[in-house]
Amino acid sequence: MAAGDAGDFREFVRGRFEPLRALAYVTCGDWQAAEDAVAGALANLYLRWDKVSAPDAYARTMVVRAAIHEKRRPWRRERAAGDALPDVAGADPATGIDERLRLTAALRKVPKRQRAVLVLRFLEGLSVEETAEILGCRPGTVKSQSARGLDTLRAVLAAEDITLHAEEGNGNVVRHSGRLRVGAGRGAGAPHDD
Repeated sequence: MAAGDAGDFREFVRGRFEPLRALAYVTCGDWQAAEDAVAGALANLYLRWDKVSAPDAYARTMVVRAAIHEKRRPWRRERAAGDALPDVAGADPATGIDERLRLTAALRKVPKRQRAVLVLRFLEGLSVEETAEILGCRPGTVKSQSARGLDTLRAVLAAEDITLHAEEGNGNVVRHSGRLRVGAGRGAGAPHDD
């Protein structure tokens, strides 16, 4: 790699590492696995840097795929003795943080492929076609996985009396703008007037 290309790659990593790590975390639900997925994807990107025409799309694709497959690694299946102990969740006075935590916990209950579709479509704001390209499937598969994933997510959130509905430019779910908004107090199928 040429010196100028190495500098461009370093700038890319500086600017995209955190968003890629957040994408991997929301996809796999584990910060360590997310960092491993991003590190592996960026290492692969470094080797192909001069051949890749759209590094951001390539990195997103590789991170999502790596995050999905990271849980399959043998050492990820090992459990520490402390994992058997129940986590005690304390109430957080910041409503936005509580909502994000509930949404993240609910997303963990959605199957991996459906979760990846939901993350790419609604948190990253990608189109059906872009999502299909990243996941290596057809647009129809993205649509069906999206519908099933949203149904599963709504069912999980309905148990806690939380409703998901679309809204452009709302940053309540992740730090960068997305389309999902969490609202408390209504059932999953209840109509709302916004």
